[in-house]
Amino acid sequence: MSKPVVAIVGRPNVGKSTFFNYIVGQRISIVEDTPGVTRDRVYAESNWRGRDFTVIDTAGIEEMTGDTIVDQMREQVDIAISVADVIIFLTDIKQGVTAVDQEISIMLKKSKKPIILVCNKADNFGGDPVELYEFYNLGIGTPIALSAANAIGVGDVLDAIYEKFPDEKEEDNDSEVIKVAVIGKPNVGKSSLINRILGENRVIVSDVAGTTRDAIDSEYENEFGKYIFIDTAGIRRKSKVKENIEKYSVMRSNLAIDRADVCIMMIDATEGVSEQDSKVIGEAHEAGKGIIIAVNKWDEVSKDTHTIEKFKKDVYNELPFATYAPIVFISAKTGQRVHKLFEMINNVANQNALRVSTAVLNQVINEAIAVVQPPSDKGKRLKIFYGTQASTKPPTFVIFVNRKELFHFSYERYLVNCIRNNFGLEGTPVRIIVREKNEKVEE
Repeated sequence: MSKPVVAIVGRPNVGKSTFFNYIVGQRISIVEDTPGVTRDRVYAESNWRGRDFTVIDTAGIEEMTGDTIVDQMREQVDIAISVADVIIFLTDIKQGVTAVDQEISIMLKKSKKPIILVCNKADNFGGDPVELYEFYNLGIGTPIALSAANAIGVGDVLDAIYEKFPDEKEEDNDSEVIKVAVIGKPNVGKSSLINRILGENRVIVSDVAGTTRDAIDSEYENEFGKYIFIDTAGIRRKSKVKENIEKYSVMRSNLAIDRADVCIMMIDATEGVSEQDSKVIGEAHEAGKGIIIAVNKWDEVSKDTHTIEKFKKDVYNELPFATYAPIVFISAKTGQRVHKLFEMINNVANQNALRVSTAVLNQVINEAIAVVQPPSDKGKRLKIFYGTQASTKPPTFVIFVNRKELFHFSYERYLVNCIRNNFGLEGTPVRIIVREKNEKVEE
């Protein structure tokens, strides 16, 4: 189930970053009294009353000017509003309601999203300060007094956020739908693939890198099943991300990966695997998602009988951590092999959610131990007592041993390969957690 997204919106210097840092528990955003310091959007994970959620700290909104950076900050917030499940409108109680606050309130009301009005810097007030009542004029509801600097009223704000979250049961009402994120660097053909599948121009296709700045969800159903395709903005190298809006696109792509069951990683056949491709697919790998590598523009490559195998070898050499991911060679432009993606998506989604019985798992582990003895160090040999599966998405196995420090990475890799050989697990990462016998397993 995807985590709700909370966006913190407001004028510069009202304390958004201070509040953000407090609720995520670490100093991520720069906190400074200069307006507009937080020009990049920062996001992190938090939890309240047992519910995980993502928090976005946005740049402040200023009045419309000819300043390109200010205009970009406004555009960032527009997109943050579009992605958020809940919006926190943070104001400054000491300054009262400003013209910019009124403009922001109009923007937010048009979004039709749940909004929580928070009046920060109520540092020296007791009870409900009279200054609070002025903010009723914004027409957004009951304002909440907060002192982010002194952590006063934070619990009230978090409770209000919690009450606005989408219902967990409603989010999970159709388990048959597979969410597919199409990821990759700009101009690799992500939007073209979505359009080819949908049969219509649902997203803009352009030769200008980064045309698709927002992530777009498209529902689709055919004889293979039900899907939601998520077209994401391309992820560029950070050194090339000059506009704030493109920095947001990186975050949006990562949020799309987080929501997905399966990620289709698109690679340009005319360019091969780049360093940035490795970083993008690494995000999906670290998130534990099912992965399919789609080599696009295959129609533009000169081929012989060995071209496919050579290209596969080159891809896996560049992505040694993702050799479990199946590769398909497609052309989003002509539709070549695009139909093959659906069976691959279904298979990878099933493999990512596969559960193995403890008895069968331990049979495989025992056979692996019989073939290759566990390593030893200074006369001490690793003993593996048993294993169990802790979770799925991705399949995660807990192995109980006598001494964790003896469990070398190379033997872990060997066990993972043995598990894959017996259960398949194509297209999904496999994780192993090592525990000593007296340690608890967290499901």
